[in-house]
Amino acid sequence: MSGPRPNTRGWWRAAGLLLTWLLVLGSPAAVAAQTPSAPPSTAPPAAPLVLVFDLDGAVGPATAEYLQRGLATAAERGAELAVIRMDTPGGLDSSTREIIADILASPVPVAVFVAPAGARAASAGTYILYASHLAAMTPGAHLGAATPVQMGGSNPLMPERGEPAGQGQDGADGPPTDAMTAKVTNDAVAYIRSMAGLHGRNADWAEQAVRRAETLTATEALDQGVIEILTRDLDGLLAAADGRTVMMNGEARVLNTAGAQVETLAPNWRAQILAVITNPNVAYLLMMIGIYGLIFEFTSPGTVGPGAVGAVSLLLGLFALNMLPVDYAGVALIALGVGLLLAEALAPGFGIFGAAGALALALGSVLLFRDVPGFGVSPYVILITVGVSLAFFVFVLRAAVQASRHVLTTGQAALLRATGVVQSWAGGEGYVHAQGEDWHARSSVPLTSGQSVRIAARDGLTLIVEPENPA
Repeated sequence: MSGPRPNTRGWWRAAGLLLTWLLVLGSPAAVAAQTPSAPPSTAPPAAPLVLVFDLDGAVGPATAEYLQRGLATAAERGAELAVIRMDTPGGLDSSTREIIADILASPVPVAVFVAPAGARAASAGTYILYASHLAAMTPGAHLGAATPVQMGGSNPLMPERGEPAGQGQDGADGPPTDAMTAKVTNDAVAYIRSMAGLHGRNADWAEQAVRRAETLTATEALDQGVIEILTRDLDGLLAAADGRTVMMNGEARVLNTAGAQVETLAPNWRAQILAVITNPNVAYLLMMIGIYGLIFEFTSPGTVGPGAVGAVSLLLGLFALNMLPVDYAGVALIALGVGLLLAEALAPGFGIFGAAGALALALGSVLLFRDVPGFGVSPYVILITVGVSLAFFVFVLRAAVQASRHVLTTGQAALLRATGVVQSWAGGEGYVHAQGEDWHARSSVPLTSGQSVRIAARDGLTLIVEPENPA
């Protein structure tokens, strides 16, 4: 009798359920659900970065490049704030406007800090301070005197008799008496008032700083709403700036500078070289060295060294002058002075050319650069240059010219210019007495004893001669 048939359907059902359960539990979602979640990170957030740039001295091309690179670096590194630590007497209008354009376009807030005590933000510095998103000063600093300077000749923006710009001679307020003065002044006023409106600063005082060259101490600047912060050091500035709201392209932004990591960004090698060659004294000396080197090379060909040094120096000097406020009347006087000194060396005129050239060179050196704060040639440099120029042209160059004109009295060159007398002659050759010696000679022209001949060439120890007077 057969037993009961085993229930295989139940076994297959149980195996399917087990396989399904294993697949579900082994899926990534199930594993992730069963894996305990990692605890939240307890690492502190990174400290905000503050980059500091030092603007110390006149505002020029090197300053503009340094700050442009610095603000670009601040944007790349995501800095919270860029601080321009300033102490400047002013500078070039073109460089100032470049710096202001970079500040206004910067995605990183820019603070101007006039420091240390005794520092100033005069002239161009006042414009840069008004363009900044946050303005600060240290006690003992001052700013103002933002009157633009007329380039070249007299300065109509600095009236005679000590009158403030923008007033008549009777002292009453009135328009400037010169049309060009009015244009320059009104343009500067509109420029600084527009920047004052961006950051809610005192626009009326800014206008007086332009029209009447007004100045303020740090405390007065804070009281009159020209600056926002009065502090003694950079730490105080960062503490006062923390949580403050600044306007960035019309949008409010809250600064977070508490516990910031502060780095000072120094100028790179290009900015340092540019700062050296755009120094008016250096640019002036480079130009003069270049001129003298080329002149010496042209009057004494083959020396090579002075010409190479002169060419490099002249190119560097012209590059620097192209970036500086040059007065072309000064350039013309320098060129005239050099020309007169060269005439004294080539054709001595009893010192008249030399004296006139030295005077023209000195006057041209004084007038070479326009009246801009921080850009001028030192009187000592001018005196030394004029003295060296006189010595160079009157003694060195004159001696070189005379040496090049001197007739050689020795060697083959002197022998070829000499004459002689035929001692004996037969068959197209014979002996000639020249320069105290008897030489074997030959000629294509028949000669006779006692005849004067001129030495035309030399073939070893034999002279090639020809009659001195062929007729």
